[in-house]
Amino acid sequence: MYLIAILVFLMLLLVGLLLLPLEVYLNTGTNEYWARWRGLVRVRVEGDPENILRIRLQAFFRNFYFYPLKARPTHKPADTEKKKQKRKSSRKRPGFRKIIRILRTFRVRELTLYLDTGNFPLNAKLYPAFALLNGRLGNFNCNFEGRNQLVVHLENRPLRLLKSFINN
Repeated sequence: MYLIAILVFLMLLLVGLLLLPLEVYLNTGTNEYWARWRGLVRVRVEGDPENILRIRLQAFFRNFYFYPLKARPTHKPADTEKKKQKRKSSRKRPGFRKIIRILRTFRVRELTLYLDTGNFPLNAKLYPAFALLNGRLGNFNCNFEGRNQLVVHLENRPLRLLKSFINN
């Protein structure tokens, strides 16, 4: 009886994890960059005055900080170093079609582009193209004020990613 209850609980947990959305958000105007698995984990890229960049991982009501640009000490004794032989990887690289299938599983929640090229004639040429795209694919604006900003909010579910790997 207990075994069946544990198996049912694990199956429900697995189905729940497959249905929870994954989100990616990029905003160059406010320097806000994050990815999250809604309800479980959130990863943010933040500025740091000492190390320039830090990654903040919020999981299980705790914050973990990683500094990817921080120099790591590497002291290996010279006598224990062995030359590593390069092995050929047995894994195949994903093909172009598989990458396209994976990218098509993402849903664009928000796409905003404010663009100023600094060239008035080019801005004037982009203005009608942005007017045609505006509202259909996202919010595109060509300005003459020197503002450049990109906002992208993508959403996906692990179930859709899994289906793109399984289906040919």
